[in-house]
Amino acid sequence: MATRASAARKCSSGIILLLLLAAGTSSATAQLSTGFYSHSCPGVYDAVRSVTKAAIAREQRMGASILRLFFHDCFVQGCDASLLLDDTSSFQGEKMATPNNGSVRGFEVIDDIKTAVEKVCPGVVSCADILSIAARDSVVILGGPNWDVKLGRRDSTTASFSGANNNIPPPTSGLSNLTSLFAAQGLSQKDMVALSGAHTIGLARCTNFRAHVYNDTNIDGAFARTRQSACPRTSGSGDNNLAPLDLQTPTVFENNYYKNLVCKKGLLHSDQELFNGGSTDAQVQSYISSQSAFFADFVTGMIKMGDITPLTGSNGEIRKNCRRIN
Repeated sequence: MATRASAARKCSSGIILLLLLAAGTSSATAQLSTGFYSHSCPGVYDAVRSVTKAAIAREQRMGASILRLFFHDCFVQGCDASLLLDDTSSFQGEKMATPNNGSVRGFEVIDDIKTAVEKVCPGVVSCADILSIAARDSVVILGGPNWDVKLGRRDSTTASFSGANNNIPPPTSGLSNLTSLFAAQGLSQKDMVALSGAHTIGLARCTNFRAHVYNDTNIDGAFARTRQSACPRTSGSGDNNLAPLDLQTPTVFENNYYKNLVCKKGLLHSDQELFNGGSTDAQVQSYISSQSAFFADFVTGMIKMGDITPLTGSNGEIRKNCRRIN
């Protein structure tokens, strides 16, 4: 096991991209199945992939945004597309909750995917399943691992504003809070560290990393100053200014996120908590040593997250429009 000091010495070493894709395997459960649409809508995969690929080609950040939509959906009432519901005069959805307001994005892409899928097989595929396939495709398109997505979810007719505020880990989370919030969803600490690797792609707003770059001591000084230059100390000023979660390759899905952590260059307080002298340090080190190990564990975590309390059978509905109930 490399020491923290030796890990730090690796920070200046070159990046070696391992072109290994760990294929995730999963047995079908009574609830969800990888072959759910094999007869009713075999064209769903091409339809989702085509629109997702085009959206990422227009804006590479969109892959991370779609992946984040899936995460924020699954942590509230399970993977039921509740996050996609718009507010109405009589209905409060989850989009304006603190973790989502001004932050989650990509809803228009999901709308476009739904339109494409409806042309292939109308009224068959749920918005929840569309989001799960699009999240997988986003990872693959940006260089990450592939896996067979378990399907058969139906869409919720409700949402939970309070659930969104309480269940989704904030960027200020310490290791114990991260661990407990993931455990509440049936995900282990190992799953949590692997799924946090999703931050190897995408951007974060100044409001989410301001406290870390100004107040924390477990951060590289030069890195902190660089991030401060585009994120004023005063709240309300530059809140929506963006910085990459992975300063090296924010549009490539690989293991550089973990390499940044051992260099004390995690953008969010919650990121750096994964390598801060605690119980997860060794797992971070293992993903630096083996990108294929990270990919394999990430796939396991994504499949487990996709299994969180799905609506199946006659529960829920197949929404015609992902933004509103039928």
